[in-house]
Amino acid sequence: MPHLSRKILRLGCRSGGISGGLTAGMMLSRKDRSVAKRSLSPAKVMELGTGFFGSKTLLSAIELGLFTELAKGARTLEELTARLNLHPRSARDFFDALVALGMLKRTGTRYANTPETALFLDRAKPSYIGGILEMCNARLYRFWGSLTDGLRTGQPQNEVKTGGDFFGTLYSDPQRLEGFLKAMTGLSIGAGREIAAQFPWKKYKTFADVGCAQGGVAVEIALAHKHLSGLGMDLPVVRPVFEDYAQTKGVAKRLTFHPGNFFKEPLPNVDVIIMGHILHDWNLDEKRMLLRKTYEALPPNGAVIIHEALIDDARKTNAFGLLMSLNMLIETPGGFDFTGADCSRWMKEAGFKKAKVERLAGPDGIVVGYK
Repeated sequence: MPHLSRKILRLGCRSGGISGGLTAGMMLSRKDRSVAKRSLSPAKVMELGTGFFGSKTLLSAIELGLFTELAKGARTLEELTARLNLHPRSARDFFDALVALGMLKRTGTRYANTPETALFLDRAKPSYIGGILEMCNARLYRFWGSLTDGLRTGQPQNEVKTGGDFFGTLYSDPQRLEGFLKAMTGLSIGAGREIAAQFPWKKYKTFADVGCAQGGVAVEIALAHKHLSGLGMDLPVVRPVFEDYAQTKGVAKRLTFHPGNFFKEPLPNVDVIIMGHILHDWNLDEKRMLLRKTYEALPPNGAVIIHEALIDDARKTNAFGLLMSLNMLIETPGGFDFTGADCSRWMKEAGFKKAKVERLAGPDGIVVGYK
């Protein structure tokens, strides 16, 4: 790679003469010139800085139903363009970009899903996780454009910023609410399966998923362990969505809905309490209060399972967890994500005798507290 200062000199000659190039070159500090000699590339910086190009391409593909269409079979450029009602100008670039991003395959002139997009982005499959990405496309994509304002003010940047109330509107519209709750299942179902496999459920008989949404986690645990009976606790309006999902999955006799507000009412008295993607919505005092309520509700030797996109203890590697914490800035007045060590400390402050951190596949992890 040519010396960086020579590049700048050449650019300067093209744009404003040798003096401009020399001035730009002289502006490099001795440290910068030393770094440039190591033949570093700006590729990583550029890839991250333009990352929203690829993100929005995927989100638009989900919005258009591309992966659901391809679940019916491979299609040519012309077929996809017609079926998705796209203008021909950029359709080829759009589909080929998804090939380059690893979201589609192309064999000859025909496009097809990859194994991952076929499993996770076909709306007809129960494994569909696109609901959460649909919400990213419809809401979060534009709200993240105000991240700088959030960093400066510490205030949410969602509908609240303009006097709206996303969750108030959501819970008053049954159709939108059902879509949101299904999106939460897409976010949590993988973790639910791993929790069902990793936790020693043979020692317990009852459990409650607090903030259960559609019931994705509770259902996976009930399916894996026939001896368990469980509760899903959420606001009353969630009941029909939860009960329909449990019925569809064949576990309705062992899973019942427990209506309630976990801030205002006691938590259910069961052997194990689960909270998934709940604590990160709230400020530190609220997190500690919920863990105290959990401790009070559990019997001796009971357990609590917290699952979140846990930030690594060194706060250096789990970028998803850190970005999710920034998303809490966008969405909530005081929420933030945390490390396993943070959660373990809060559990012990609440009275739990032991806390254990375990990683799940992907960015999620669990913290288990034992009373």
